[in-house]
Parts: sequence; structure tokens; C-alpha cells
Amino acid sequence: MIFVDACFGKDTPYTPVWFMRQAGRYLSEYMEVRSKAGDFLSLCKNPALASEVTLQPVDILDVDAAILFSDILVVPMEMGMELGFFKGEGPKFSKTIDSFSDVKSLSLDSSSRLNYVYDTISLTREKLHKDKALIGFCGAPWTLATYMVEGEGSKTYAKSKKILYSNKELLHALLEKITHNLKEYLKCQIKAGVNAVMIFDSWASALECDSYFEFSWEYLKDIAQEIKKEYPHIPVILFPKGISGFLDRIDGEFDVFGVDWSTPLLQAKNLLGDKYVLQGNLEPCRIYNRDSMLSGAKEILEIMKGKRHIFNLGHGMLPDLPRENAIELVKFIHNYKF
Repeated sequence: MIFVDACFGKDTPYTPVWFMRQAGRYLSEYMEVRSKAGDFLSLCKNPALASEVTLQPVDILDVDAAILFSDILVVPMEMGMELGFFKGEGPKFSKTIDSFSDVKSLSLDSSSRLNYVYDTISLTREKLHKDKALIGFCGAPWTLATYMVEGEGSKTYAKSKKILYSNKELLHALLEKITHNLKEYLKCQIKAGVNAVMIFDSWASALECDSYFEFSWEYLKDIAQEIKKEYPHIPVILFPKGISGFLDRIDGEFDVFGVDWSTPLLQAKNLLGDKYVLQGNLEPCRIYNRDSMLSGAKEILEIMKGKRHIFNLGHGMLPDLPRENAIELVKFIHNYKF
């Protein structure tokens, strides 16, 4: 698989490409399946339909990898937290984590209740062309913890950071429990058939430098180390969003570093390119305009010169991006000559 080879820094005939959030609302086919499912969470829990939307971007865009269709919050949900998705408001937990007793009440074996995810993986791997990779994923412990403490997405993370600075033992206890669950979850995804795993730290930028490494990065490293120890043939991709100022402190046993759109790619290449394959980092909104999209893609490709690079966006596809531009972008990258 070209994608897997690229993850390990091997030479490939072209730069492989896939897009974060490539199965989404910009595709009418996705909207039809989501309507059939009834709601987002029902879609995540229906292996046949989740597999169908996982495969759609591969068929439509000709990207080099599919990424499992699911949600990062299924893990805390199966740890025992009641989760709902509300139109116009996003995901919300009915009760939040506020105390050690709340942490103690969380399950350690959520992976045993996520069979709908593993069934989606198995169905998808059966139907996916053998040359195309299937990526599994989870959310980072810090990102999941913020949802569990805040109860929903946040702009300030005030409640989470209040605990961090006033009761860090509580936060570490929560992070350790989440980390245990994530290790088992990713191992089960690998057993079900994924060819790579990715950890999304969407709220990495909420923390100052020292706090980030204590309360997030160390846990990411722990997960990656265990996965690489048991499954050295499976690439591990880490994506901490918004930490361009911290790149000189990045270390760990993983294969690919996801570069967000706010981080200059040349900076990431100079600091990390010898240690890790880089993934990224086109600004998603460039896809609204063909010329901006192609000029941005060319700049990225010329920086990386087809070496140790996987093309992606610097964050996820937006709901109203024109699909015809995304299709053209994949062709442009596949055909680009250095």
C-alpha cells in the first residue's frame, strides 16, 4: 500500500493523499446515508451504513486511504457517559466529570462495547481495494477529557483548566483511565483490520507549553509506544492541532506527525522532518477557490519534494466545500512531477 509505505518513509511513485473529515456533508451521497440512518450517532452505530460512508470518498475522490467513520466520543460514551448529538449544538454529555468518584465510576473496558466500530472496520476492509489503506483513529486523552469535564465543546476550557491548575491529581486520574481505554480500543481496531491508526488532539492549543507536555503529549507518547511495541507494522499518526510553538520538544515512538494549517510546513520539516514523516497541511478553505487550492498544494509539494510526506489538509473538510475541486486536487497531487 502506497499510503503505508509513505508512513514508514519509503519512496513512493507519487505523494499519497487523503483528507481529514473526507466522509462528510460536502458529499450528497453522505447526506443520503445519514438521512437513512436517522441521526449521527445511529449512523456511527450501524456498521453497514458507517462502512458505506467510509468508502464513499475513496470511490468519489480516489484518495489513497479511507478513514473509519465514527466519532471520538464513542469511547467516553461507552465508558459510561450519556451522550447526545443535537442539531446546531453538537455533542453533549448529560453529566460531567467533577470528582474522583466520577472518575472511579467510569468503565475500564469500554473496548468490549464498541463492536459496532470493529464490525464497520471488518466490512470496510472486505470491500476496500487491497491497494487502499484503512485508517483507524481515536481522540487524544486531553481532548476527550475536556469534553467529559465541560460536557460539550468549549471556547475557553475554563472548567478543565481550573481542575488542571487546582487539582491536577484529579485530571491525571481521568487521563490515565481514558488512556487505558484508548490503548485497548486501538488494539481492537487493528485486530479488526485497520492498516494505520491516528490520534486526534483537537484541543491541544488550549494548553500552554509545559502543561501540554504534562497533560497531553506524555499520554499520546504512552499510547503510541504500546501500539508500536505490539504492532510495529502498523503506522501511528499523531495530530496535535495548534502547537507550532512547541515543535522543538516533540519526541516519541510514532511514525507520522500531522501538521495543522497554522504551522508553517517548512518549520515542521526543519524541526521534525528527519525524525517523522509529515502529513498535511493545506488550509481547508483554499478548496473554495481552484487557483488558491492549486497554488497552496504546489507550495506544499515543493517544500516536501515527494519525500517523507503524505498530503492532507491542515484540518477537516468543511460541509460546503465544492467536491469538484477536491476531486481535481487529488488528481493534481497524484500527477505532480518534481
